[in-house]
Amino acid sequence: MPVSLSVLRITCLTALMAPFTLHAENAVHVLTGTLGKSPIVVELDLTSAEDVTGRYFYEKYHKDLPLSGTSKGNDLTLTEGLSYDDEAKLPKLVLHKNPDASWTGDWSSKGKSYKVQLAEHAITAPDASAEPGWQDIYKQSAYDYLRLTHLTLKADKKATFMGHTLQWWAEPESGVSMFEITSGYSPEQAARINQQLRSRLWQEVVSYNQCMLNASRNGGDFAQTVTPHLLTPGIVSLSVFTDYDCGGAHPDFGDSPLNLDASTGKALTLEDVVWVGKGAPFHYERDEEGGTSFDTYSDYRGKAFAPWLVDQLKAAHPADMQAPATEDDCDYTDPSVWEFPSWYFTEKGIAFGPSFARVMRACESPEWSVLPYSVIKAHPGGTKLTLPE
Repeated sequence: MPVSLSVLRITCLTALMAPFTLHAENAVHVLTGTLGKSPIVVELDLTSAEDVTGRYFYEKYHKDLPLSGTSKGNDLTLTEGLSYDDEAKLPKLVLHKNPDASWTGDWSSKGKSYKVQLAEHAITAPDASAEPGWQDIYKQSAYDYLRLTHLTLKADKKATFMGHTLQWWAEPESGVSMFEITSGYSPEQAARINQQLRSRLWQEVVSYNQCMLNASRNGGDFAQTVTPHLLTPGIVSLSVFTDYDCGGAHPDFGDSPLNLDASTGKALTLEDVVWVGKGAPFHYERDEEGGTSFDTYSDYRGKAFAPWLVDQLKAAHPADMQAPATEDDCDYTDPSVWEFPSWYFTEKGIAFGPSFARVMRACESPEWSVLPYSVIKAHPGGTKLTLPE
């Protein structure tokens, strides 16, 4: 699974299909129906006849089961397993596409066989009353959206942080949790902020399921710790730290904080907060249309921001920013590790987390790498913010 934790990547999928054509240009299909008497939801990528991939879940259990196989004409032969699984004992799914665009076939395993009936219907987009974030997830993957409609959040613990009451909510199957703020902001502010927090919770549920799918051969792990760092009239800032094993060569971990403008509820980019480039600050978001290009964003981070941040950290933390004694030591003087740092607000300043190669991952998240607000305020970003003194 591509889990580079700028939040575990969500694959963009479409559910368009030309009638009676298995290999349409947009060849990801979302089907609903039954396996035996059990309702299921199926996603199939039919781009390649030699390498059909997919997944499905029982509506009762919600867990992804991987599919891989081949197609020939209007017939599919699939194995319930990942593409590199060669075990002959794995369940088989044989499907045929009928003239009315429905699919019928059989699922078989260990001498048992069940009829399968599927159809591809238009999936209604979530309306304004839907859970926050479901609209975006629907656009990314109708399959993931359908799973969310079968999940229920449960109220968890209550806590107080910086004078604000926090009500935690958990999705029991994934273990993913997030808080909402129930006091300390106006009802309008709280509604905007909590919408972002709830949206992030659902995105993490999607990431959990993607991780478990890729780790389905040997089992995986996905454990998160959400930590509020700053709640002020101007800022909401928290960390979402994830330890995960999604079937790769090694387990991994990383922090993907969420920083919000409390007055508007909008998510902040680093350039919204601090700017050391020429001209007006830009607001870069991945996959945005008509905005700043990644090349422009990357060029600014590498040539302007990272060298500046190294100089500021050397001034603020000279002992910690000394050049390493050996190649095995953490080299915090290397600007490249600060080009795309994690970051969040604290009472004393902004905490930056460098990004190292996996073999040096222990060098990440140092406790000392906080830049005082006096430095940040001298280089304001594109959003007018009320920062702590």
